[in-house]
Amino acid sequence: MDTETLSMPNQGAFMPYPVSTLSPKIIPNDLTNFKSRGISKVERELEQKLIEMREQYIRTIEQFNWNKLLYEADLNFEPVIGQLYYLYKIRGQHTLSMIPPEEWIYPSLGTFRLNADQQWDPISIPDSIDREQLFA
Repeated sequence: MDTETLSMPNQGAFMPYPVSTLSPKIIPNDLTNFKSRGISKVERELEQKLIEMREQYIRTIEQFNWNKLLYEADLNFEPVIGQLYYLYKIRGQHTLSMIPPEEWIYPSLGTFRLNADQQWDPISIPDSIDREQLFA
């Protein structure tokens, strides 16, 4: 026998698994509680993210629809960024105007402001407006 073999301790004693039939029995840990806590936490977090994504999607679609409607409306002026403008339906046509609803006979579909990104931001929309019908 060489001296290296004699000086080395039993390597089996440092193994993470049994190396002999005389080794103690390995009893696996019960991970049921860990898994159920993890699954429930992950499900809650992902469900919340999905709700937030859905709300953002709905806001984006509505923003798109308003911008499409306003850019397709009749107007006889170039809008100025930051000013308020009013959307009307006159003789079947959508018209963008600088005249506020209090000063005009036509019912307003909403008040809007053009932002620096050239997007129309709704400022106020009457509750009586049926958006589905308006955007159809």
